[in-house]
Formats: sequence, structure tokens, C-alpha cells
Amino acid sequence: MSASGGTKAIVAALAANLAIAVAKFVAFIFSNSSSMLAESVHSLADSGNQALLLVGGKKAKREATPQHPFGYGRERYIYAFLVSIVLFSVGGMFALYEGYEKIKHPHELTNWYWPVGVLVFAIIAETFSFRTAIKESNVLRGERSWKEFVRHAKAPELPVVLLEDLGALVGLILALGGVGLALLTGDSVWDGIGTLCIGILLILIALVLAAETKSLLLGESAGTEETQKIEAALVDGETVTRIIHMRTLHLGPDELLVAAKIAVQHDDTATEIASAIDAAESRIRDAVPIARVIYLEPDIYSEAEAAKGSDPEASPGGPAPAAH
Repeated sequence: MSASGGTKAIVAALAANLAIAVAKFVAFIFSNSSSMLAESVHSLADSGNQALLLVGGKKAKREATPQHPFGYGRERYIYAFLVSIVLFSVGGMFALYEGYEKIKHPHELTNWYWPVGVLVFAIIAETFSFRTAIKESNVLRGERSWKEFVRHAKAPELPVVLLEDLGALVGLILALGGVGLALLTGDSVWDGIGTLCIGILLILIALVLAAETKSLLLGESAGTEETQKIEAALVDGETVTRIIHMRTLHLGPDELLVAAKIAVQHDDTATEIASAIDAAESRIRDAVPIARVIYLEPDIYSEAEAAKGSDPEASPGGPAPAAH
């Protein structure tokens, strides 16, 4: 992910959410609308989430240490996971509670023009923030659908901002609908129903974010395109004749570990094998620049051993399935 692009989207979302949170809270004070209170907490939670993403990005840039020899790239995944927890607990659960209270104990809306005006302003501001996130994401998305981009992106910031902004826009529409129906019918229960819908929406988005960032935290392999490039770069057909098996792992969004057992000629000297390994590492880094940590183990390929299949105890987790 382009660091500048991701940061630009995060800062745009942070600025929009802080301004919107203040406006929504003022509207709540003047109108007594539970939808506005839920939305103000939602925007405040989103602002905290963007701050967490910025902190995670900064911490991930720290140099590797003896205690953490592979660096701190996964800090970005940890903070993205915290975002999903904040969105679920602070945003979603609070909105559900506030909606329930509003339905159980309805209060008449006052000064209706405050929530309506603020919601219209918020929709415009969130649209600009969402537009920035879409623009920055399109640089990386390529031919993939939006669903594939969110599910398979190795950098968590843009998918998080995209889903947050989408949730914010839909939530604003739900709040406007709740307030509008309450005004049209004279029944403020609709305001509570709108608040409940906002809570359900936030919880669903939080669950999606949690599932995706959990997968990144556990450790994901390189994508299909990167894997194919690495495989093509490894084999030169002379000294390195084939890949016996290979594993890849993202140490962070911009750093990839490659570990492979490669077949070499049985009569090659140690010097020739060492030179072939150095050349293979150089080819891999040229093909996939984020492949910064590479471990190659030379071996003699045996048809008989290959026919036995992979040894589940040979590597953690057993044999990796073929990439699709």
C-alpha cells in the first residue's frame, strides 16, 4: 500500500469525523434525538479509530530488534483489529442501547431543523471522505472487485476506512430516515428504530473487519500473482531445477518472508550452489520487491521421495495447499 495514499485517506476521514461528531452532538442537545446521539458517538468512535490507524502506521516503522528480529510490520494489523473492537463496543453496542431506551421511553423531538441540517451537512462531508478513500483504493484495487479488495488486501488501513465511511453514510441515511418518520408521524419511536438500525449496521461492519484483520494477524501468504512471480524467479533451469516446496508469509503489509526448499544438480559444488542461491534471491527481490526475508534450502530432488507426498511434520501446520 502506498503509505502516503493510506495516510491521506485516514487524515481525510479523521478531519471529517471530528467536525461531524461536534455538529451531531450539538444537534442532539437542541433536538433530544437519540439517532443524533448515537451518530455523534459513532463519529467520535470513528475518529478514535483513525487515530489508532495512524498510531499503528507509525509504530510499524520501528527498526527490528533482537527481541523482534522481523520488525514491527504487524503493528498495523493489531491496531486495525483494535478498530473493529472499538467500532463494535463503543459504536454498535451504544447505539443498540440508546435505540432500545428511546423505543421504551420515547421523547418528543424538538427543534427538528437541527438534526436535519446537521445530517445533511454530515452526508456531504462523509461523501467527500468516502470519495477520497475510493480514489486511493482504486490505485491498488486494479481489476479486483470491491469485495475481493477488502477480503484480500494485505494493508488494512484502506479497507478499514472504506468500510467505516460506507457505514457512516448508510448510518446517516438511517438516522435521517428515523428523524424524518418521527416528524411525519409525530411518533418518536421511529427515531429509536433508526438508532437500532445504526447499531446493527455498525456491529455487522465491525464483525467483517474483525474477521479480516484476524486472518492478517494469524499470518497470510503472498497473493497468487506474487507467488507465481516468486516461483518463476526461483527456477533458472540450470543450477536451480525446481521448487520442492515453498512457504510465504506476510510479516507486514510491505514485507514478505519466503522460505523454500529448492532442487539443485547433484554434482554441483558448494560454491556453485551458494552462487545459485544468491542469484535466486536477487531474482526474487527484483520480481517481488517486498520479499525482503528469503531463506532457501538446497536439496537433491528425488522422484521416489516426491511420490510419498509432503511430510506433515516437516513444517508448522503441515503441507500448505496449492494456491488458487
